[in-house]
Amino acid sequence: MEIRVLRYFLTIAREGSITRASNVLHLTQPTLSRQIHELEDELGSQLFIRGSHSMTLTREGMRLRRRAEEIVSMVDKVQFEFTQTDRITGEIDIGGGETAAMSLITDTCTELHDLYPGIHFNLYSGNSEDVTDRLDRGLLDFGILIQPADLSRYDSLRIPAAETWGVLMRKDSPLASQKGITKDDLLDLPLIFSRQVLQSGTSGNPYFEWFGSDYGKLNIAATYNLIYNASLLVRSGLGYAITIDHLADVSEQSSLCFRPLEPRLELGLDLVWKKYQVFSPAAELLLSRLREKFLTE
Repeated sequence: MEIRVLRYFLTIAREGSITRASNVLHLTQPTLSRQIHELEDELGSQLFIRGSHSMTLTREGMRLRRRAEEIVSMVDKVQFEFTQTDRITGEIDIGGGETAAMSLITDTCTELHDLYPGIHFNLYSGNSEDVTDRLDRGLLDFGILIQPADLSRYDSLRIPAAETWGVLMRKDSPLASQKGITKDDLLDLPLIFSRQVLQSGTSGNPYFEWFGSDYGKLNIAATYNLIYNASLLVRSGLGYAITIDHLADVSEQSSLCFRPLEPRLELGLDLVWKKYQVFSPAAELLLSRLREKFLTE
């Protein structure tokens, strides 16, 4: 399987037509069609449903599209890094959950870009499972994980910040008048919980420890992986979201407010990367700057 042919495949998938794809690629239609037929023969799967004027991906084609995009992206990144040898350039891919502590990373990225304009940053938002999956597949250089997280497969650097957990609710809620929210306040309420928290199990789970024996009594009305859509559920009145401070809009104009858990529940964060990772010069420089900054704070 050649990278060139994968690029052909992706172009047809994007354009939805052999005719349009051949114009983009500056290839004849018979040549392009033959290349795709040979790819299908090699994989033993039909990749497209062929219409008179269109090409639609089959289920197998959609699966290949995802893998092909990952492969081509990694090849492009390697080629770019090795063709820019006279100065520090390249792309750095960083993934993480929604957290205000990301600003500690992005501030350093900005400082680095001011010195080396040839460095480009790609940010990916997702929960712990999304981020570690992309790390394991080599699609990210670094990940930012909110504790609790399994760090056994990674090298890590503790980020000098902590996230405060609490309850996102409507301002007209009876609990909005309180400065803090106790577990007794939540036991009979419909809750919107982080899916990552629920999947963490009870061992070493700080939420389980915070709720204690009442953890199993919680009324989980919905789950989420990123808070924005969950905040819409809160706004519509479905329930109360257990989340991190400084993520949802709780401004004066918003109908929502945030109240911390009482007693307070604060969790740390870690910057992680694959063990034995061979970094590009740009990624190595970023890690060096972050180590220097974080270890002295």
